[in-house]
Amino acid sequence: MTIFSLYIINKSGGLIYQHDLSPGLAKITSNDALILAGTIHGVFAIASKITPTALKVSKTSGQSNTLYSRSNGGAISSNTSGLRSVETEKFSMYIFQTLTGLKFLLVTSPGGINASSNDINKSAENVLSGVYSLYSDYVMKNPFYEVEMPIRLDLFDKKIVELVNKLG
Repeated sequence: MTIFSLYIINKSGGLIYQHDLSPGLAKITSNDALILAGTIHGVFAIASKITPTALKVSKTSGQSNTLYSRSNGGAISSNTSGLRSVETEKFSMYIFQTLTGLKFLLVTSPGGINASSNDINKSAENVLSGVYSLYSDYVMKNPFYEVEMPIRLDLFDKKIVELVNKLG
């Protein structure tokens, strides 16, 4: 799986971060990136509304590391409804939404014929959770960063590239 791009979309659908991670690929314009972010946000919202309500969230007691669990007893993922992935012949797109509504969008090469779909999803989840961890450490802990505003931090960019080289 080759990682092409990473996008971070705020809770109101605005693009706050975009990084092309594969040099040599045709780049989209900043206008197209903004349109992509808004479209993904809208499709995610629609998918969330039409998702069956089988995954009800309830409070748990006695668990120190999780605040909530699914009705089937498993730990909650922050993306329990809505769009999780889009697959085409040319690319695959994976989406991870945090509990605060922030969306991390990963654009990758499509899975190969011999690649297991489950393995690819796990790999994309690993990258996205790593990006979320970096976001928490380098963006949210930066005293000069304003929430919901575009991210312009060189150290964050550097750590993203390191993560992608390590995991991707």
